[in-house]
Amino acid sequence: MSPEHIIILALLQGLTEFLPISSSAHLILAPMVNGWADQGLAFDVAVHVGTLSAVVFYFRKELNAMSRDWFASVYARRQVGESRLAWAVLMATIPVGLCGLLFHDFIATQLRSPLVIATTTIGFGLLLGWADWRGRRVRDEHTLNAGNVLFIGVAQALALIPGTSRSGITMTAGLMLGLTREAAARFSFLLSIPVIVLSGGLETMKLVQTDIPPDWQALLMGALLSALAAYLCIHLFLKFISRMGMWPFMVYRLVLGIALLVVFY
Repeated sequence: MSPEHIIILALLQGLTEFLPISSSAHLILAPMVNGWADQGLAFDVAVHVGTLSAVVFYFRKELNAMSRDWFASVYARRQVGESRLAWAVLMATIPVGLCGLLFHDFIATQLRSPLVIATTTIGFGLLLGWADWRGRRVRDEHTLNAGNVLFIGVAQALALIPGTSRSGITMTAGLMLGLTREAAARFSFLLSIPVIVLSGGLETMKLVQTDIPPDWQALLMGALLSALAAYLCIHLFLKFISRMGMWPFMVYRLVLGIALLVVFY
């Protein structure tokens, strides 16, 4: 991989993993548009490690409290402090985990076309804009009940379809449930942690079975750049989302989706 190739893909992963514009769509389309060879499984794992490191470090205080209180709740058999939020994150991960195991091969082979990406980019972009417009924005993530968590979890499973955007669909679901923009974003970012761990673990298992020697310099550079981009993205998004709303991302998705239809069809 050339340095340009590494930098562009790592920054794309770091920025789009947490913005509601679909990281998978951008990582699929970037090589297509530029005529690059596939970056390989090892590089995909590396940049996901980078984004995982960024979100864990950013929410380290919250994660420490959630972990501590979750174990305390298991021991006490009742909710303790932040254990409610920890349970919510775990429960909302179940649908995407099950769907990933059942439909991973079908999605990887049948749903990575520009037409699918364009359709989901436009459709779920419009849904994001509608949810932001109609949402009451009066709740925070600590008020979610089991039904709410299941709703967000099922929505997250739709993000297995390229172009949907995991962060976009979970924020959309949160806004539909009355969460504030910041709360919907925070819960979405927390939800990304077990999802990235699960998907990264699956890809790592596949990587172990291959005999291709990794380019450690490219992997390290990709992980570092994606981590820096992701951390900056999370910080700025949470800082400005209450004022700018989701409309810029909806417009971006519409433009991207239409451009894909024009270029490929």
